[in-house]
Amino acid sequence: MATSMVIGTQWGDEGKGKIVDYLAEQAEFVVRSQGGNNAGHTVVVDDKAFALRLLPSGILYDGKTNVIGSGVVVDPKVLLGEIANLEKEGKSAKSLQISDRAHVILPYHNRLDEAEELSKGDLKIGTTKNGIGPCYADKVNRVGIRICDLMDEDVFKEKLAYNVKVKNKMLTAVYGVDPVDYDTILKDYLGYAEKLRPYVTDTNFTVVDAVKSGKKVLFEGAQATMLDLDHGTYPFVTSSHPVAGGASVGSGVGPNYLNNIVGVVKAYSTRVGAGPFPSELLDETGDYLRETGHEFGTVTGRPRRTGWLDLKVVSYAADLNSLDYLAITRLDILDQLPEVKICVGYTKNGQEVKGFPASLKELEACEPVYETLPGWQTDISGIRTYEELPEAARRYVERIAEVTGVKLGIVSVGPNRNQTIVLEEVFK
Repeated sequence: MATSMVIGTQWGDEGKGKIVDYLAEQAEFVVRSQGGNNAGHTVVVDDKAFALRLLPSGILYDGKTNVIGSGVVVDPKVLLGEIANLEKEGKSAKSLQISDRAHVILPYHNRLDEAEELSKGDLKIGTTKNGIGPCYADKVNRVGIRICDLMDEDVFKEKLAYNVKVKNKMLTAVYGVDPVDYDTILKDYLGYAEKLRPYVTDTNFTVVDAVKSGKKVLFEGAQATMLDLDHGTYPFVTSSHPVAGGASVGSGVGPNYLNNIVGVVKAYSTRVGAGPFPSELLDETGDYLRETGHEFGTVTGRPRRTGWLDLKVVSYAADLNSLDYLAITRLDILDQLPEVKICVGYTKNGQEVKGFPASLKELEACEPVYETLPGWQTDISGIRTYEELPEAARRYVERIAEVTGVKLGIVSVGPNRNQTIVLEEVFK
């Protein structure tokens, strides 16, 4: 089976979009399996940046089938806007398929997301307020509206009427904000339905059939391991499962079909929003990483917190996802530093921490254990072979592989497609 999967190993923003884009050149199908428009993948083609939120990264290639799977939550207005923007740039979304099982984000989800976040005060999560969490909550509560419901006007009217009635009670009585209007939503969404109808199909069948037929299928994860609902730094997580097991569920294929799992590792650490961050840098080096790496959210524009690479996190992700290869990104951002540090473990009260703490209180009490390596202080953005990299840069990425126990597959030295050094071919 010629399958591969790309998974983020940190708190997101690792550069998964670039790695997916690179691997998509070899793939025939690219499948997005979870998350919504809270995700942001930036792909650079010929020095032009494309910010993708719902569309799979393979959409920038001709001749690829791009799938929005059953585990994704879809905001139709956002998706249609993204398709329109793509077409303005001379690209096409004609290869897109949308799962009829995917759930639909509606205006009351956005309103509830914002109202609940505001009500939490100092306990806020840092949500993007795009309605992702409330939509997944409706899915779990079995009152969600799926794409197949949106395609059937009678079913949609009935389900929408029930949900608007219930959600308006919550909005007005609990949060004290304005209700949503049923008639406006109905009109808008029936219009969206007609525009999306050509893309809607049973993508579970599409993807399984492709795998069984020996096609090259690439599974694309949004967000990252430490934002997983079960295994991340809860509650500062997303509302889905951006791990390898989640990709199986969200795309409708069995786990034995999934091979060649690539963990994307940014050469330093970042995260957006609140939550423990053991290797965070609140100094000039942290500012340097943020400014040099342009570390501001693709979706929110918020400045990201920055820190040294935390291999306790990446090793945890390696086990959760059964990683086969590492793809190291943004190595060039470290070019000017005289020395670089790697967190190789944690201690608490002087004792080594085994595993990864579930309790945020325990995690905040952990002290990072650092190794210091020499920097290379050389511009590596023009290098195209691994052997040409400075010895110190090679030692840095090789140490990442040693600590995590995962083979190096790709080293990225810049945002463009041609700034990608391949050590192991992922599609065999």
